This record gives sequence, structure tokens and C-alpha cells, in this order.
Amino acid sequence: MSARLDLPVTRRLMLKRAAQLGALGAAAPLAMNLAAIGEAAAATTTGEDDYKALVCIFLMGGNDHANTLIPYDLANYGRYLAHRGAISYRREDLAPTLLAPRGGQELTDHLQYALAPQLPRLKILFDSGKLAALLNVGPLMVPLTRAQYDGNNRALYPLPPKLFSHNDQQSIWQADGSEGATVGWGGRFGDLALSGNGHALLTCISAAGNAVFVSGENALQYQISPHGAIPVRIIREPWYANAAIGEALRQLITQARPHHHFENELTVVARRSIEMEGVVNGALAGVNLTTNFDLVPGPNELADQMKIVARLIGARRALGSRRQIFFVSLGGFDTHSALPTKHAELLTKVDEATAAFYMATEELGVADRVTAFTASDFGRTLVNNGDGSDHGWGGHHFAIGGAVRGGRFYGTAPHVSIDSDDQVGQGRLLPGIATDQYAATLAHWFGVPDDALRTILPNLRNFNGANLGFV
Repeated sequence: MSARLDLPVTRRLMLKRAAQLGALGAAAPLAMNLAAIGEAAAATTTGEDDYKALVCIFLMGGNDHANTLIPYDLANYGRYLAHRGAISYRREDLAPTLLAPRGGQELTDHLQYALAPQLPRLKILFDSGKLAALLNVGPLMVPLTRAQYDGNNRALYPLPPKLFSHNDQQSIWQADGSEGATVGWGGRFGDLALSGNGHALLTCISAAGNAVFVSGENALQYQISPHGAIPVRIIREPWYANAAIGEALRQLITQARPHHHFENELTVVARRSIEMEGVVNGALAGVNLTTNFDLVPGPNELADQMKIVARLIGARRALGSRRQIFFVSLGGFDTHSALPTKHAELLTKVDEATAAFYMATEELGVADRVTAFTASDFGRTLVNNGDGSDHGWGGHHFAIGGAVRGGRFYGTAPHVSIDSDDQVGQGRLLPGIATDQYAATLAHWFGVPDDALRTILPNLRNFNGANLGFV
């Protein structure tokens, strides 16, 4: 049974929380102010180390799912080869990463899938039951058939806004709203967890810069670098070895400005950043992982991000963290050209980073309390455009962790086709699993109560099956 985060989401409570956040001042230490916010009950304690974390791995640009999870059986590989042409993998290169689902699971048209050859570590995780494959996931407002998509009744069968647009689809995946949305569903999960964490500011954390996914109504996203807390550099400048100047600058950028609201807000942020730098880096200093995140030659920014996330999880007790949401990302997946080379390089980074991260959670003893999952703008066309693929809709994704019911596929495998009813042209998949269902399944494991999900994921009420069962 999952522990619940029993916080009723109401307008009155949201306004009250916003007022409390706005009232944070310099009179009391930041940690005390944050701990005082919110009267909501925290997750039910289930043990000495009651901890859970979700880690969103966002593949920026639209991952080419058809060259990530590839048809292997002869009939479906032949269809794949016919539509993909020059950007196809050779079938003989896929044999080492052929997936054998548990229980002899039967897929559409007797499909067998292999992972891309660059994902051998994910193959090991699948075989060991630590990785599940989610088939044909994408944004939907209501369940749709191809006929309803082609029709004109948008009152009954609305489409997600601005399909195939990078910025909008990234925002819809992360926030259930098109570009300009300010609150993500990860941040909304974080809103429910604030009062259960010793440092509420460390509930929602991005290692990839600004991300709406980890912004809540009350939960502020905390950004971190691969090296630790991001410093306020101006007070660290040597200033000709004059410490007095540095101290004067610190006071200047942190003192209250009661008569100017914008200036005062800026000083609150600066003061918070300076205080949390010491808290975070002090806790990280006690975490020394032996897991190797440098498994292949060359830089890997995703591995760097996931390593700092693992270290933060390792510091959970020192930081008083019980529920956390993390965001990491890797760019470059908009592969309109040179797909065989570019995509292969990107998948190698994904394989290295995610496998090392899982091993780190095992080292930390929290593998069953941390669930990582992939997301992306959209999938891509089955048909090639020469040496790449174009923007699509649905795509395949992975969930990884000790609590994942892995070694299986979830959802309905799409036909390998450009004219079947589960695609909308050029092999663009019409999603069979809504992102809201994907998110709701993760939320259930994290401890979000069902009544809160109706507010957090407003389209969920339109779908049967709020829990897909993969975790």
C-alpha cells in the first residue's frame, strides 16, 4: 500500500499558502520559516527511512521511439524496414537487445521488440524486472479514435493544443497546459509534500535549469548544478582580498526593502539562495558514491545531472527529506537529419546515465523508493524524411526502479503501419495511453490521494484506468 499525502487542495488553502510564502522575511532563519508553512499532514510514516522520490528524465526535442524500441520479428521488422529505409537498424544488430517479456506476453501482430543496440544496460534492467516499457504514451484530453481525430466535433473530441509544436508539447507533458503554463504536475505533487520535509525548498529540484515540471502553486523549484548548490557569485569575488567589501555586498543584496515590493522579493530570493547553499553543500559533503557514472568515453551531461540527484538522495536524512521530485534532461532529440548518428550517441548517454543512477540507488539502499521515468515532447514519424524523422505524437517510454513491475510492456503496441487506425499520418502514433494516466500511476505510488488527482490532472476523469499498474 502506498503512503498518502493527505492534503485537500482548495482555493482557500492555496491563497493561504501563497500569503505565507510571501511573508517570509529575514527575522527568522529560512529553514524555520519553510518548516512552518502548511498545516497539512505529511505522508504516513512507514518506517525509519520513510522516503520516496520521482525523477523525470526529459528527452528534449522529441525522441524517435521507433529507433528506441524496434520491431524484431521477421514480419514486423520487414514493415519497419520498408517505412524507415536508410535510418533503419540492421536486424542482426538487434539480437543482443531483444526483449523477452515475462509471462510470455503477446503483443499486437505478434510483435517482438528489441531495444536499440546502444541500450544494453537498459536491456539488463528490463530482464531483471527493474524496467517497464510504456507503449504509445502521449497527451490526450479525451480518448480518441482515428475517425474522431479526423472529424470536426471538437466540442466532444478536443485535441491537445498545438500538436507537433516543441514548446507547447513540452509544456503539455510537464504541466498539462501549452506554452506559458507556470505550474507543473510534478510541482503539484510537491505542494502536497512540503510540510513533510525538513527543508520545504528542497522538495522540487531541477538539475537541468528552469523547468515548469517542478514548479508548484507553493512548491518553489530549487535549481542545482552538477557540482552542488549554485552560488551567488558576486559575494565570492576576491575584490582584491578585501573581505569587508564582500560582506558589504552580501548585506546590500540581502537586506529587507519593506517599501519596494520588487526589490524586497529580490532580496528574499538572494537571502534564500545564500542560506541554502550552505545547507545543501554541507549535506552533500557527507555523500561519497562509489557507483561509476563515467561508463563510456566522452562527456555526458545527463549522467552528471543524475549523479547530483543521486547524491541529494544520499543526503536525504541530513536534509530531512521524505518526498522529493527531481527533473533532469538531455537535449538534441529533434533529429530531422543525421538520425542514425545523432540518435545513437544520445541513446548511449541515456543508457549510461539511467543505469548508473539505478546502481547508485541500490548503493544507497533506496532502489525501491526511487522511480525514474522518461518523457519527451512527442514521438516521431515512422516514415523517414531522408536521413531523419519528423514530429509525431505518441511515443514509447520507460519507468525504472526497484518498485517498478518491470520486464513487461504496458499499453497496446501500435501496428507498424502508416495507414492503420492507431496513427494519424506518416506513422504518427495516436496515443493509447494518456500522459495523465502515466502521471496518475506515478502519483499513486508517490502517495498522492485520488481526490487530489482530480485537481492536479484535470483530464484524468475522462479516462478509464487511472492506475496502469507498472509501479
